[in-house]
Amino acid sequence: MGAPEVLAAPHEAEAHVAAWRTLVASQPWPSYFATPDWQLAWWEVLAPSRPARLALWHGPEGLEAVVGLTREPLHPRLRLLPGPWAAMGSGPGAADHLGWVVAPHRHDDVVRWLDRTIGRGTLLLAGFDPDAGAAGLVPGLRPVADTPCPRVDLDGPLPTGSSKLRKRVRYDERKLAEEGLSFGWLAPGQVTPDVLDDLVALHGSRAGEQGWATSFTADRRRFHLALLRRATTDCGPAAVVARRGEEVVGVLYGFRWGTTFAYYQTGWDQSLARFGLGTVLVANAMQAAHAAGCRVFDFLRGPEPYKYRFGATDRHDTTWVRGRGPLARWVVSRHTPASGEART
Repeated sequence: MGAPEVLAAPHEAEAHVAAWRTLVASQPWPSYFATPDWQLAWWEVLAPSRPARLALWHGPEGLEAVVGLTREPLHPRLRLLPGPWAAMGSGPGAADHLGWVVAPHRHDDVVRWLDRTIGRGTLLLAGFDPDAGAAGLVPGLRPVADTPCPRVDLDGPLPTGSSKLRKRVRYDERKLAEEGLSFGWLAPGQVTPDVLDDLVALHGSRAGEQGWATSFTADRRRFHLALLRRATTDCGPAAVVARRGEEVVGVLYGFRWGTTFAYYQTGWDQSLARFGLGTVLVANAMQAAHAAGCRVFDFLRGPEPYKYRFGATDRHDTTWVRGRGPLARWVVSRHTPASGEART
């Protein structure tokens, strides 16, 4: 009764998607990154060649636990050498608030399976939500990094933050309207590949003009298209789009799950920065997400100052490692940041 069904390919899990979403919704830490939408798209597109195991525990009323493991490569040129075990969905794609979804009565079954599967191997659990209970599932884990993930409660005046900020946003909105800009909300299921392409182009252009590197490039298009295909009315990619006539000049892109909107990436025409377009995009996203039923605006990883001007408070994800020896030391050195890591 305690043994799971273990799957070796993402297509094998498709029949369990609805039950998996229901299980995630029952957790005290609502996270899009724990849903089958993110996990299966990640496995299929970003890590198809990695050894992986997806363990499912079934009960009389549905799915009761889901645990995904994969092997993180040491280096692209060292594929034959086994790297550490890692949680499915982490690494490429930059997920926050990860965790395994486990009903309380399945806790011991999961602990035993993880112990048999990992054995004495090194395990990396990157960006695990504080309520995911990682330390209770794998004895011997030690924290190596805490990542601030600021978030805002949307139940107060919108946009959140000081009255000075709200006044500034209203002023910038008027200026942008005079420039011919309008803003629209695209709910899950309404974001199109064209919007995604506009976002990648605007984000890349701004990165180039400001001289910073980004991993959010056209190479990730197929992954995000897979997320778009999996969207339902209350789960998946959503966006605020700024247009000047027919031209898209700004996109703020994130993920709706339950009553949380997680802000993932943005891009805008740098020539409109003097009108505060970046700030107005965030303010509009807060208002639109709230109108759609969201109660939390999650900025995800990174302590950038603008997030706190909107009144955000920190919630910290933790990166855990278990193991000893050279491999474990390499994992620790690679995943111990000097400061909060921002998504680029």
